[in-house]
Amino acid sequence: MRKSAAAIWQAVHSERRRLAADLTELRDDQWRVSSLCPGWDIHDVLAHLVDTALTSRVSFVRDLLIARMDFDRANENGIAREKREDPQDTIGALQEAVLLRRTPPANLATRLVEAIVHGEDIRRPLGIAGCYPERAVAQALDYQLRTPVSFGGGRERAAGLLLIDRKTGGAWGQGDEVEADSIDLLLAVSGRLVPQERLKGTGASRLVAAAAVTSTAHESRHR
Repeated sequence: MRKSAAAIWQAVHSERRRLAADLTELRDDQWRVSSLCPGWDIHDVLAHLVDTALTSRVSFVRDLLIARMDFDRANENGIAREKREDPQDTIGALQEAVLLRRTPPANLATRLVEAIVHGEDIRRPLGIAGCYPERAVAQALDYQLRTPVSFGGGRERAAGLLLIDRKTGGAWGQGDEVEADSIDLLLAVSGRLVPQERLKGTGASRLVAAAAVTSTAHESRHR
């Protein structure tokens, strides 16, 4: 396996372990808190992460065919399949899947996007601080910026913007500046609502607005 692929899997496996540990002591009511992913609660997102950890190239195609080529429906089916009655059992399922290296027919960077973005979908509403390797976040952001929204990316949301990581000085794109921590840039580009005070620069309001449009559209599909 190439060194870059091995590093990605190491980051994904570490994040699965950390997330399972973070969720072990949740109260029953916390599992029903709305996540940052519109229409899904905390338990839903955890079940989705279990489902994606178990998804191979073959099962991805099979599940998409069952869902009649509807990605949202395929995701909902996966959640229903992996969501246990007791959330602690869903945590156990993630722990059992920690070291799996299965992936759908997509760029391996999508595994970083899944692990990091969904990790924050869960942690932020619960007030749990996440900690992710800067390189892994940068790789995930780079991939999202190259990928159209229709394929789960965020290219259109960042069009005409220069994104700057305030910690490292790393930059992506060109246009009106948006300066923030890389994790906040990744979430906003991925269509998550990030408080505007976390983003600085002349393009900050545009990025927040673009994420809000996507979030509203996604939520309407789950009603």
